[in-house]
Amino acid sequence: MLNITVDPSKVPAVVTEKSTGYWRNVGQRFMRDKLAMFAGFVILLLLIMAIFGPWLAPYDPFASSIMKRLKPIGFPGHLLGTDELGRDMLTRLIVGTKLSLFMGITPVIFAFCIGSVIGLIAGYAGGTVNTVIMRTIDVFYAFPSVLLAIALSGVLGAGITNSLISLTIVFIPPIARVAESVTTQIRSRDFVDAARASGANAFTIVRVHVLGNVLGPIFVYATSLIAVSMILASGLSFLGLGVKPPEPEWGLMLNTLRTAIYVQPWIAALPGVMIFITSIAFNLLSDGLRTAMEIKN
Repeated sequence: MLNITVDPSKVPAVVTEKSTGYWRNVGQRFMRDKLAMFAGFVILLLLIMAIFGPWLAPYDPFASSIMKRLKPIGFPGHLLGTDELGRDMLTRLIVGTKLSLFMGITPVIFAFCIGSVIGLIAGYAGGTVNTVIMRTIDVFYAFPSVLLAIALSGVLGAGITNSLISLTIVFIPPIARVAESVTTQIRSRDFVDAARASGANAFTIVRVHVLGNVLGPIFVYATSLIAVSMILASGLSFLGLGVKPPEPEWGLMLNTLRTAIYVQPWIAALPGVMIFITSIAFNLLSDGLRTAMEIKN
Protein backbone atom coordinates (compact mmCIF):
# COMPACT_ATOMS: atom_id res chain seq x y z
CA MET A 1 0.00 0.00 0.00
CA LEU A 2 1.33 3.39 -1.01
CA ASN A 3 2.51 5.52 1.88
CA ILE A 4 4.62 8.65 2.10
CA THR A 5 7.67 8.45 4.31
CA VAL A 6 10.60 10.78 4.67
CA ASP A 7 13.81 9.03 3.67
CA PRO A 8 16.80 11.05 4.98
CA SER A 9 18.93 9.78 2.09
CA LYS A 10 16.54 11.48 -0.32
CA VAL A 11 17.01 14.88 1.32
CA PRO A 12 19.97 16.85 -0.08
CA ALA A 13 22.67 18.21 2.17
CA VAL A 14 22.04 21.61 3.72
CA VAL A 15 23.61 24.49 1.87
CA THR A 16 25.40 26.89 4.18
CA GLU A 17 26.96 29.14 1.57
CA LYS A 18 24.78 31.28 -0.66
CA SER A 19 27.31 31.84 -3.42
CA THR A 20 26.92 31.98 -7.17
CA GLY A 21 29.77 29.47 -7.37
CA TYR A 22 27.76 26.84 -5.52
CA TRP A 23 24.73 27.15 -7.82
CA ARG A 24 26.98 27.19 -10.87
CA ASN A 25 28.49 23.91 -9.70
CA VAL A 26 25.01 22.51 -9.09
CA GLY A 27 24.02 23.38 -12.65
CA GLN A 28 27.17 21.84 -14.09
CA ARG A 29 26.75 18.61 -12.10
CA PHE A 30 23.11 18.38 -13.12
CA MET A 31 23.92 18.87 -16.81
CA ARG A 32 26.47 16.05 -16.62
CA ASP A 33 23.74 13.68 -15.43
CA LYS A 34 22.45 12.38 -18.77
CA LEU A 35 19.56 10.47 -17.20
CA ALA A 36 18.32 13.56 -15.35
CA MET A 37 18.71 15.68 -18.47
CA PHE A 38 16.69 13.16 -20.46
CA ALA A 39 14.00 13.21 -17.75
CA GLY A 40 13.98 17.01 -17.94
CA PHE A 41 13.57 16.80 -21.72
CA VAL A 42 10.60 14.43 -21.32
CA ILE A 43 8.99 16.78 -18.79
CA LEU A 44 9.59 19.70 -21.16
CA LEU A 45 7.76 17.80 -23.92
CA LEU A 46 4.88 17.11 -21.53
CA LEU A 47 4.69 20.79 -20.61
CA ILE A 48 4.59 21.71 -24.31
CA MET A 49 1.77 19.21 -24.79
CA ALA A 50 -0.06 20.69 -21.79
CA ILE A 51 0.25 24.26 -23.06
CA PHE A 52 -0.29 23.71 -26.78
CA GLY A 53 -2.42 20.57 -26.58
CA PRO A 54 -5.56 22.03 -28.21
CA TRP A 55 -3.49 23.11 -31.22
CA LEU A 56 -1.39 19.92 -31.42
CA ALA A 57 -4.34 17.53 -31.16
CA PRO A 58 -5.62 16.29 -34.54
CA TYR A 59 -9.26 16.00 -33.45
CA ASP A 60 -11.80 17.39 -31.02
CA PRO A 61 -11.23 15.47 -27.76
CA PHE A 62 -14.99 15.27 -27.14
CA ALA A 63 -16.06 14.26 -30.68
CA SER A 64 -17.32 10.67 -30.62
CA SER A 65 -18.32 8.18 -33.31
CA ILE A 66 -19.99 4.91 -32.40
CA MET A 67 -18.97 3.49 -35.78
CA LYS A 68 -15.29 3.91 -34.82
CA ARG A 69 -15.33 2.74 -31.22
CA LEU A 70 -12.36 0.73 -29.90
CA LYS A 71 -10.35 0.80 -33.10
CA PRO A 72 -6.83 -0.67 -32.71
CA ILE A 73 -3.53 1.20 -32.65
CA GLY A 74 -2.52 2.14 -36.19
CA PHE A 75 -6.08 2.38 -37.49
CA PRO A 76 -6.17 4.74 -40.53
CA GLY A 77 -6.71 8.30 -39.31
CA HIS A 78 -6.24 7.34 -35.66
CA LEU A 79 -2.60 6.62 -34.85
CA LEU A 80 -3.32 5.35 -31.31
CA GLY A 81 -6.81 4.03 -32.03
CA THR A 82 -10.07 5.14 -30.44
CA ASP A 83 -11.75 4.72 -27.05
CA GLU A 84 -15.05 3.18 -26.04
CA LEU A 85 -17.00 6.09 -27.55
CA GLY A 86 -14.97 6.36 -30.75
CA ARG A 87 -12.93 9.36 -29.59
CA ASP A 88 -9.37 9.67 -30.87
CA MET A 89 -6.96 8.36 -28.21
CA LEU A 90 -3.98 10.42 -29.34
CA THR A 91 -6.06 13.59 -29.07
CA ARG A 92 -7.35 12.76 -25.61
CA LEU A 93 -3.90 11.80 -24.34
CA ILE A 94 -2.42 15.06 -25.60
CA VAL A 95 -5.23 17.27 -24.31
CA GLY A 96 -5.40 15.31 -21.07
CA THR A 97 -1.76 16.15 -20.30
CA LYS A 98 -2.76 19.60 -19.04
CA LEU A 99 -5.29 18.38 -16.50
CA SER A 100 -3.18 15.41 -15.43
CA LEU A 101 -0.10 17.57 -14.78
CA PHE A 102 -2.26 20.18 -13.06
CA MET A 103 -3.70 17.57 -10.70
CA GLY A 104 -0.22 16.23 -9.98
CA ILE A 105 1.76 19.45 -9.55
CA THR A 106 -0.71 21.86 -7.94
CA PRO A 107 -1.21 19.96 -4.64
CA VAL A 108 2.57 19.69 -4.21
CA ILE A 109 2.96 23.46 -4.75
CA PHE A 110 0.33 24.24 -2.12
CA ALA A 111 1.76 21.65 0.28
CA PHE A 112 5.27 23.04 -0.32
CA CYS A 113 4.16 26.55 0.69
CA ILE A 114 2.14 25.47 3.74
CA GLY A 115 4.43 22.66 4.88
CA SER A 116 7.55 24.82 4.58
CA VAL A 117 6.06 27.49 6.83
CA ILE A 118 4.96 24.91 9.40
CA GLY A 119 8.36 23.22 9.36
CA LEU A 120 10.25 26.52 9.61
CA ILE A 121 8.23 27.58 12.65
CA ALA A 122 8.62 24.20 14.37
CA GLY A 123 12.32 23.88 13.55
CA TYR A 124 13.36 27.39 14.54
CA ALA A 125 11.17 27.71 17.64
CA GLY A 126 12.05 24.28 19.04
CA GLY A 127 10.94 23.24 22.52
CA THR A 128 7.24 23.02 23.24
CA VAL A 129 6.23 24.63 19.93
CA ASN A 130 8.18 22.00 18.01
CA THR A 131 6.72 19.18 20.09
CA VAL A 132 3.11 20.32 19.64
CA ILE A 133 3.42 20.91 15.90
CA MET A 134 5.37 17.76 15.06
CA ARG A 135 3.26 15.45 17.23
CA THR A 136 0.18 16.83 15.46
CA ILE A 137 1.88 16.14 12.13
CA ASP A 138 2.65 12.60 13.31
CA VAL A 139 -1.08 11.88 13.58
CA PHE A 140 -1.35 11.97 9.78
CA TYR A 141 1.34 9.29 9.49
CA ALA A 142 -1.01 6.84 11.16
CA PHE A 143 -2.96 6.65 7.90
CA PRO A 144 -1.59 5.36 4.58
CA SER A 145 -1.57 8.20 2.05
CA VAL A 146 -3.93 6.41 -0.34
CA LEU A 147 -6.57 5.79 2.31
CA LEU A 148 -6.21 9.31 3.68
CA ALA A 149 -6.68 10.84 0.21
CA ILE A 150 -9.71 8.64 -0.48
CA ALA A 151 -11.23 9.38 2.93
CA LEU A 152 -10.78 13.14 2.58
CA SER A 153 -12.17 13.13 -0.96
CA GLY A 154 -15.10 11.04 0.18
CA VAL A 155 -15.90 13.50 2.96
CA LEU A 156 -15.41 16.62 0.83
CA GLY A 157 -17.10 15.17 -2.23
CA ALA A 158 -15.99 14.43 -5.76
CA GLY A 159 -14.55 17.13 -7.99
CA ILE A 160 -11.28 18.75 -8.99
CA THR A 161 -11.21 21.33 -6.18
CA ASN A 162 -11.90 18.80 -3.44
CA SER A 163 -9.28 16.43 -4.88
CA LEU A 164 -6.71 19.22 -4.80
CA ILE A 165 -7.57 19.99 -1.17
CA SER A 166 -7.35 16.31 -0.21
CA LEU A 167 -3.97 15.79 -1.88
CA THR A 168 -2.59 19.00 -0.42
CA ILE A 169 -3.46 17.81 3.09
CA VAL A 170 -1.79 14.46 2.36
CA PHE A 171 1.49 16.09 1.29
CA ILE A 172 1.78 18.77 3.99
CA PRO A 173 3.07 16.40 6.75
CA PRO A 174 6.08 14.93 4.86
CA ILE A 175 7.15 18.35 3.55
CA ALA A 176 6.74 19.89 7.01
CA ARG A 177 8.88 17.14 8.52
CA VAL A 178 11.69 17.73 6.01
CA ALA A 179 11.46 21.50 6.58
CA GLU A 180 11.61 21.02 10.35
CA SER A 181 14.60 18.68 10.12
CA VAL A 182 16.62 21.01 7.87
CA THR A 183 15.69 24.12 9.88
CA THR A 184 16.77 22.43 13.11
CA GLN A 185 20.20 21.83 11.57
CA ILE A 186 20.49 25.40 10.30
CA ARG A 187 19.46 27.16 13.52
CA SER A 188 22.46 25.73 15.37
CA ARG A 189 24.99 27.02 12.83
CA ASP A 190 27.53 29.68 13.75
CA PHE A 191 26.21 32.32 11.35
CA VAL A 192 22.73 32.06 12.92
CA ASP A 193 24.23 32.38 16.41
CA ALA A 194 26.19 35.42 15.22
CA ALA A 195 23.05 37.03 13.80
CA ARG A 196 21.20 36.33 17.04
CA ALA A 197 24.06 37.84 19.08
CA SER A 198 24.03 40.96 16.90
CA GLY A 199 20.47 41.67 18.02
CA ALA A 200 18.55 40.52 14.94
CA ASN A 201 15.00 39.41 15.68
CA ALA A 202 13.68 35.95 14.88
CA PHE A 203 11.81 37.05 11.75
CA THR A 204 14.92 38.68 10.27
CA ILE A 205 17.10 35.67 11.06
CA VAL A 206 14.63 33.28 9.43
CA ARG A 207 14.14 35.50 6.38
CA VAL A 208 17.79 36.37 5.78
CA HIS A 209 19.83 33.46 7.12
CA VAL A 210 17.57 30.41 7.37
CA LEU A 211 15.08 30.58 4.51
CA GLY A 212 17.60 30.60 1.68
CA ASN A 213 19.42 27.58 3.11
CA VAL A 214 16.37 25.38 3.64
CA LEU A 215 14.29 26.05 0.52
CA GLY A 216 16.64 24.12 -1.76
CA PRO A 217 16.45 20.78 0.09
CA ILE A 218 12.69 21.17 0.63
CA PHE A 219 12.16 21.97 -3.05
CA VAL A 220 14.10 18.90 -4.18
CA TYR A 221 12.11 16.67 -1.83
CA ALA A 222 8.83 18.24 -2.99
CA THR A 223 9.82 17.50 -6.60
CA SER A 224 10.02 13.81 -5.73
CA LEU A 225 6.40 13.96 -4.47
CA ILE A 226 5.02 15.08 -7.85
CA ALA A 227 5.18 11.51 -9.15
CA VAL A 228 3.29 10.28 -6.07
CA SER A 229 0.78 13.10 -6.47
CA MET A 230 0.07 12.15 -10.08
CA ILE A 231 -0.53 8.53 -9.11
CA LEU A 232 -2.84 9.50 -6.24
CA ALA A 233 -4.72 12.02 -8.39
CA SER A 234 -5.17 9.42 -11.13
CA GLY A 235 -6.33 6.93 -8.53
CA LEU A 236 -8.98 9.35 -7.23
CA SER A 237 -10.21 9.95 -10.77
CA PHE A 238 -10.25 6.20 -11.39
CA LEU A 239 -12.47 5.78 -8.32
CA GLY A 240 -14.79 8.59 -9.43
CA LEU A 241 -13.62 10.99 -6.72
CA GLY A 242 -11.62 13.33 -8.94
CA VAL A 243 -12.14 14.61 -12.46
CA LYS A 244 -15.58 13.94 -13.91
CA PRO A 245 -16.41 12.71 -17.44
CA PRO A 246 -16.11 13.64 -20.24
CA GLU A 247 -12.92 15.58 -19.34
CA PRO A 248 -9.77 13.94 -20.73
CA GLU A 249 -7.64 12.99 -17.72
CA TRP A 250 -5.39 9.94 -17.67
CA GLY A 251 -6.76 8.40 -14.47
CA LEU A 252 -10.34 8.91 -15.59
CA MET A 253 -9.48 7.46 -19.01
CA LEU A 254 -8.16 4.34 -17.29
CA ASN A 255 -11.46 4.04 -15.46
CA THR A 256 -13.64 4.40 -18.54
CA LEU A 257 -11.47 2.01 -20.56
CA ARG A 258 -11.27 -0.75 -17.94
CA THR A 259 -14.17 -2.63 -19.55
CA ALA A 260 -12.30 -2.64 -22.88
CA ILE A 261 -9.21 -4.39 -21.52
CA TYR A 262 -10.36 -7.77 -22.89
CA VAL A 263 -11.18 -6.30 -26.31
CA GLN A 264 -8.35 -3.80 -26.87
CA PRO A 265 -5.83 -4.23 -24.02
CA TRP A 266 -3.22 -1.97 -25.62
CA ILE A 267 -5.73 0.85 -25.99
CA ALA A 268 -6.84 0.45 -22.37
CA ALA A 269 -3.21 0.54 -21.19
CA LEU A 270 -2.22 3.79 -22.97
CA PRO A 271 -3.27 6.21 -20.15
CA GLY A 272 -1.42 4.04 -17.65
CA VAL A 273 1.69 4.17 -19.83
CA MET A 274 1.52 7.98 -19.84
CA ILE A 275 1.19 8.04 -16.03
CA PHE A 276 4.13 5.66 -15.71
CA ILE A 277 6.40 7.66 -18.05
CA THR A 278 5.56 10.96 -16.36
CA SER A 279 6.09 9.55 -12.86
CA ILE A 280 9.46 8.04 -13.80
CA ALA A 281 10.54 11.32 -15.41
CA PHE A 282 9.77 13.35 -12.28
CA ASN A 283 11.51 10.78 -10.07
CA LEU A 284 14.64 10.84 -12.22
CA LEU A 285 14.61 14.64 -12.28
CA SER A 286 14.32 14.76 -8.49
CA ASP A 287 17.18 12.27 -8.07
CA GLY A 288 19.31 14.34 -10.44
CA LEU A 289 18.64 17.54 -8.52
CA ARG A 290 19.38 15.83 -5.19
CA THR A 291 22.67 14.44 -6.48
CA ALA A 292 23.68 17.77 -8.00
CA MET A 293 23.01 19.60 -4.73
CA GLU A 294 25.14 17.27 -2.66
CA ILE A 295 28.16 19.22 -1.42
CA LYS A 296 31.38 17.77 -2.79
CA ASN A 297 34.40 17.84 -0.58
